[in-house]
Amino acid sequence: MADPVRIFEVGPRDGLQNEKAHIATRDKIALIDLLSVAGFDRIEATSFVSPRWVPQLADAAEVMAGITRVPSVGYAVLTPNLKGFERALAAGADEVAVFASASEAFSLKNINCSVEESLARFNPLMAAARRAGIPVRGYVSCALECPYSGAVYPSAVRDVAGALQEMGCYEISLADTIGRAPPEATRAMLAAVLGVIPAARLAGHFHDTSGQALANVEVALEMGLRVFDSAIGGLGGCPYAPGAKGNLSTTALVSMLEDRGFATGLNRSRLTEAERLVAELAQEKEIEQ
Repeated sequence: MADPVRIFEVGPRDGLQNEKAHIATRDKIALIDLLSVAGFDRIEATSFVSPRWVPQLADAAEVMAGITRVPSVGYAVLTPNLKGFERALAAGADEVAVFASASEAFSLKNINCSVEESLARFNPLMAAARRAGIPVRGYVSCALECPYSGAVYPSAVRDVAGALQEMGCYEISLADTIGRAPPEATRAMLAAVLGVIPAARLAGHFHDTSGQALANVEVALEMGLRVFDSAIGGLGGCPYAPGAKGNLSTTALVSMLEDRGFATGLNRSRLTEAERLVAELAQEKEIEQ
């Protein structure tokens, strides 16, 4: 049997959050519904953050209420704090995600606190998630490079990832937020993190600004990772990381993995339908502008 690799689809959240033109709620729902029948077991549907931070996702509750849920799919949402978690719980999220930066400069610039302070803020959320029986996934942003301070030390990534694991995150996704890291940097970072967290609890999240995402996936595969985040149509990027382009394209990732003999369990024709919808939405917004 082919070695399985799980793909965590993040297009509806990490993909759409950086889109400048407003995407209608009905279109977000349509995209998630298409992805729900493509074979994913987890889809990151939206984010319960303040609309002031990410106006594109201000309709998170409406999106969660409108999607057609497939029993085999877990619908995840990003929640930066306890208030966001409570809203996510009320909306029926199957799991939530929290994020911390491995870069002090990025943390201070974007959430006005140190990395240590940002981690401490998750304690009430983690306690509430345990009481509710909701799994929590952790993201380490700027795991390779920071748009403000440059290269990030692998030891800093190791420490943040270890803290997220210790507080109860079932999986840690290591994000190349600005998408410029070369494979050798990814190898050094993963070597450090694997010293404290097994590969089975790690995921790779590579943006593709410099066209290095697939090469970084190959390094991660060599080092034992079998979970990767991607976005349909290569959507997105981080609105708080200057220069960050789109995420790794889901179809490009599936093609690479299956060409190398890995099994993804995803239906390529369904992915093509979802990709076509993304292209249509992009064309509509260009015409409107």
